[in-house]
Amino acid sequence: MKKHTACETCQLNPTSDLKQWGTDLGNSTYTIALAGNPNTGKSSIFNALTGLKQHTGNWPGKTVTRAEGSYSHRGDKFKIIDLPGTYSLLSTSEDEEVARDFILFGQPDVTVIVVDASRLQRNFSLVLQILEISNKAVLCLNLMDEARRHRIEIDARTLSKDLGIPVIATSARTKEGLSDLLAAIHQVADGSFLPAKMTSFQLTKQTGTAVATIANHLDTLDSKLTNTNWLAMRLIEDDKSIIDALQKGQLSNSIDSENLAPILHYATAYRFKLGDNYRNELVEAIYAKASKLVKDHVSTDSDSYSFRVDRSIDHIVTHRIWGFPIMFMLLGLILWLTITGANYPSQMLSTLLLDYVYPFLKEASTDMDIPVWLGGFLIDGIYLATAWVISVMLPPMAIFFPLFTLLEDFGYLPRVAFNLDRIFKKAGAHGKQALTMSMGFGCNAAGVVATRIINSPREKLIAIVTNNFSLCNGRWPTQILIASLFLGILVPAKWSSSVAMFAVIFIAILGIAFTFLTSWLLSKTLLKGESSFFTLELPPYRPPRFFQTLYTSFIDRTLIVLWRAIIFAAPAGAIIWLICNIHIADQNIALWLIHGLNPMGLFIGLNGVILLAYIVAIPANEIVIPTILMLTALTVGSTGAGTGVLFEGSANEVSTLLHAGGWTTLTAINLMLFSLLHNPCSTTIYTIYKETGSRKWTAVATLLPVFYGLIVCFLVTKVWYFFA
Repeated sequence: MKKHTACETCQLNPTSDLKQWGTDLGNSTYTIALAGNPNTGKSSIFNALTGLKQHTGNWPGKTVTRAEGSYSHRGDKFKIIDLPGTYSLLSTSEDEEVARDFILFGQPDVTVIVVDASRLQRNFSLVLQILEISNKAVLCLNLMDEARRHRIEIDARTLSKDLGIPVIATSARTKEGLSDLLAAIHQVADGSFLPAKMTSFQLTKQTGTAVATIANHLDTLDSKLTNTNWLAMRLIEDDKSIIDALQKGQLSNSIDSENLAPILHYATAYRFKLGDNYRNELVEAIYAKASKLVKDHVSTDSDSYSFRVDRSIDHIVTHRIWGFPIMFMLLGLILWLTITGANYPSQMLSTLLLDYVYPFLKEASTDMDIPVWLGGFLIDGIYLATAWVISVMLPPMAIFFPLFTLLEDFGYLPRVAFNLDRIFKKAGAHGKQALTMSMGFGCNAAGVVATRIINSPREKLIAIVTNNFSLCNGRWPTQILIASLFLGILVPAKWSSSVAMFAVIFIAILGIAFTFLTSWLLSKTLLKGESSFFTLELPPYRPPRFFQTLYTSFIDRTLIVLWRAIIFAAPAGAIIWLICNIHIADQNIALWLIHGLNPMGLFIGLNGVILLAYIVAIPANEIVIPTILMLTALTVGSTGAGTGVLFEGSANEVSTLLHAGGWTTLTAINLMLFSLLHNPCSTTIYTIYKETGSRKWTAVATLLPVFYGLIVCFLVTKVWYFFA
């Protein structure tokens, strides 16, 4: 039994940073690569095998960063690498290069190819491409419960015979077939199952001759190479990364730049002879082989009830006319439920934390003879900021994120991207920007990372610069709270939630509009060019796992975002307390700053408190509201000798506090606009710099939203006073 060691060649590959991936297994006996299309449940298989709790969202870009785990089976330890979800290995996008290069250079003992059993025709293209690189593989027919729902039957035994590899039917959700999958992986890894070389896809005579000729030359140089056909195809297509790897001896010690030169000469001659049709013919051959495999081994009722339901739903939700109203209605419903449902738990939390815990802590600090300054620093500063984050943010997030995740699990969010694709193309951007923008509604930093799925550097840069216009997790609570307190009260109580809901929807739509506008401006000026083409697969509709969704969204989104807010709010509260209690001349630093910023703030319809709060809150958007409230309490109740009045936390008390601070409806509207149009948080700024490697574009992405925000608030203020 062999012991796997680190693969040096994977660290030399020029096309991707395989040092990051590595194959140093430590105490592991074998390494396993997990590959597959998006939307196949690959992450669920990964979690089921390793026991790691990882978010199973199926948006492209999710697994571009390293994801690995380990498990033991029959005394051996397996290290498993979850490769990026990809539809093909023929392209040059970053995720596809990472997947291809790990299989090729990392030389895993087994590659587990996860496919959607209900959509084998689409998935087989990737299967065939991987088998051209390595036949040490196991085919995992996942989502068998979906296949049965669609009345699809698969003859796994004969399919295994034709492919020459084990074929295992599984359903990660119900743990079906996982023991068989573990056994098959072990058999291929330890050599007890010897994969057979399948018949390659059928090329035309001219192309087939070209590939065979190049492959024979490679085989002459090194007879141990098992993927000469695939290498020949890449050489004919002038794949620079493969050529470089062969010249450096990374794939074979018998091949170097000198003896490869004649082969490259042949490949160049064939490339010019075959012309532009070569790639199309190759793709057609792959899909023809995939179609034959499906025809031979899969039987289905294409007119089954579930297929008809999916087609009927898609006909409505992706309709050119009705798609957008439905999209806005669903977003509105989620916001309405969030706004209406968050009031009561928020009141309960604020009562608990501020009416009971706060007095208890103050009394305890007095009884323990803690110095006044230290008690104020810890309780009036750090504790109050933290308590406000919890009471203001936790209830709306605990409602909003599970509802949003249910739409994601159901399969609706890819339809949103489908609807927006046409507009992005007209704006000169890439259709995949619809996906990265959607991710930005959760976290702008994640949306920036997700732009790796865009091949074009120009279009990727547009997506990065504009991602901040998507309302992230940290800004939703601000929008909801301000809309409820200032806009909802303008109408009778029975309509207040609806008005607040429509106000927040308007801000979200305005952000999308600024995304399109900025994309168009960049594509016509600094980043000129035409939008490129891409294919978006719409996954099947699946019944959401309600209780699991509630659990994962609460843990993976709500609590994580809340914790991030708390770790930023605590030091922010400390800073606020310090600037409120350190005096220069006759008043504290906070009042000096607020009074200094006030003229500028009032000029654009805000105030000095809001501008200072956004400066303090650069680390995280989540602490904007608590900071505003603490600073407003200072300006309302402070005489220069303390932290100011205590704000209790109920909606009425918050409203009273802000009105006492001079807030008007105009202030609230401009705050909502400025919350949308201001600089990204520090995490997103750092992520932008890491993704672009450019200070210039990081500055553009940081300052452009601020410029928009100042201009928009100024114009709104002038129009407001003109009609007042």
